[in-house]
Amino acid sequence: MQELSKYRDGALKAANISSEMIKKSFYNKHNIVHKGIVDLVTEVDLQSEKILREELTKSFPEIKFYGEECGGEDWKNGDFWIVDPIDGTTNFAHQLKHFSVSIALCHNGVPLVGVIKNPITDETFTTFKDGGAFCDNEKIHVSNVSDINNALAVTGFPYNRREHIDEITTRLKNMLMNVQDVRRFGSAALDLCYLAKGIYSIYWEKNLKPWDVAAGQLLLEEAGGKITRYDGSKMELDSLELLATNGILHQQSIEILKI
Repeated sequence: MQELSKYRDGALKAANISSEMIKKSFYNKHNIVHKGIVDLVTEVDLQSEKILREELTKSFPEIKFYGEECGGEDWKNGDFWIVDPIDGTTNFAHQLKHFSVSIALCHNGVPLVGVIKNPITDETFTTFKDGGAFCDNEKIHVSNVSDINNALAVTGFPYNRREHIDEITTRLKNMLMNVQDVRRFGSAALDLCYLAKGIYSIYWEKNLKPWDVAAGQLLLEEAGGKITRYDGSKMELDSLELLATNGILHQQSIEILKI
């Protein structure tokens, strides 16, 4: 695909429109529906996805759309917008100002454009293939931390964590024994952004979906980072696990996550 910057600009416009709606509704009482025991969706998620679908389809009718809430066709075949209307819905529902709108343009399941925006802080991350990674129009790069004792790491807990608690806590314990500290904030897209920005140096999580990671994966890679499965093998958008690092600490992280 040519002229990737125009798709980035279109995605940014859509993200801004959706984010404005989300920001205005942030303090409202929300209609919360449980998709699972601890997996939530609100009316604002649905409205955000509707806005994104309408804006992106209007600007780029030739590109299909796949969203977290309403799905779509097979996103692995052809050109697709892969969208998370609110990444971090639990945070949003509890009025915690750490969540994002995430938009990726993918070709045959490979991200080419990414836009991630926090509607409350207006912090905005943008990227396209071979175009670099940016936060609020400033170029960003992963950290140069080489001593894992100085590394700030981040993780997330999957919605099925109650069935896999021993595996989760074992890996968490192993990482805590090696790094400076570990954070858990609840938005995979923003976790990848802050890794790309050099705040974190290591990020690992399981059971992530394509809409959680598509935009962030490209941003991280364009910022000089590395992303794989836990064992170092290639990560696809539907691999359901990721290990992302500044690259320097990747092999050490693979060893730490072995159980």
